[in-house]
Amino acid sequence: MPLAYFDHNATTPLDERVVAAMLPYFREHYGNPSSRHEYGREARRAVDTAREQVAQAVGAHPSQVLFCSGGSEANNLAIKGGTAYLSPAQVVVSAIEHPCVAKPARELQERGWTCRTVAVSPHGEISTDDLKSALESPTGLVCAMLANNETGVVQDISGLSEIAQERGALLHTDAVQALGKIKIDFAALGVDSLSISAHKAYGPKGVGALVVGRRVDLKAQISGAGHEKGLRAGTENVPGIVGFGMACELAVRQLADYENRIGALRDEFERELSALGATIFGSSARRLANTSFFAFPRIEGETLVMALDNVGYAVASGAACSSGTASATLLAMGVDNQLGRGAVRVSLGRDTTGAQVGGLLRALQNEVARLRGLSAMKV
Repeated sequence: MPLAYFDHNATTPLDERVVAAMLPYFREHYGNPSSRHEYGREARRAVDTAREQVAQAVGAHPSQVLFCSGGSEANNLAIKGGTAYLSPAQVVVSAIEHPCVAKPARELQERGWTCRTVAVSPHGEISTDDLKSALESPTGLVCAMLANNETGVVQDISGLSEIAQERGALLHTDAVQALGKIKIDFAALGVDSLSISAHKAYGPKGVGALVVGRRVDLKAQISGAGHEKGLRAGTENVPGIVGFGMACELAVRQLADYENRIGALRDEFERELSALGATIFGSSARRLANTSFFAFPRIEGETLVMALDNVGYAVASGAACSSGTASATLLAMGVDNQLGRGAVRVSLGRDTTGAQVGGLLRALQNEVARLRGLSAMKV
């Protein structure tokens, strides 16, 4: 049975227009962009064009865009490379950061830094009061994601950056989940660095970017030749970068339609979810239009994910199944562990149809009733 895909926050399918843009750089235009001959110059022109496309998508200047292998590398570079020339102080991270932000921030402790976690509200919004309290101690860097990958809650990054700047701290935002879903304006956000990844926006896996502001003195974490202004050694992934650029151009072009159409589908989906007795996490906050994170009492999330997979619907679990606890995001929001273990994430995409959403709802109704029946029999 073919699956209906509802896991676009994990990754998205390659847009056919992105594939078409990439193919010539696998075949005809295969030169190394550092080479001086025409093959190399053609590759360099393609990288430069893509850099402009990416910059335009996030409201930055092309000179601020540094290509790398994806969001994880971009976040590590921002945190480790962005603090390398600073005196050890405090690094502050929100309680809902992705592990590729939280882990490198904690690793700064090996260099004499301290790491402070800032709380979030029950709606999943970063606490400005707790951030202000944290910044009473000398702080070099604050990390606050633009949009959460589980709940979809969008943070007031411009407000948080004002608080950080008042205390002399840099602010890095992980915008990986936001690209192509909401407008991103690097200058308006007031951040010092910002990470994005192609495969979350119908581009290829294995390519991303770090956007860097003028206050950041970045130290390369991969040493070698002078690629990317000496800040990221390694021959550029030209086909991937070209695909990234095209994906960004398409994302900007389709953003308004995406938010309106997908938002309406998500809202209708959640009205039916509520009628079925689901708890929807973060629903009172501003969220990405495509994301719904919910749980049914007394039903394990992993069990429901597998049941839906068996009937043709691909969704994601919010539970850390190996640890038997709810996700760190939900625990930070104060969600009861038992309810949190039932969390399921549905993330819609550009091509999601009303018919697919209706089918998922019917499947959910059937599987929830079946699992509740099984649970009652065990009792």
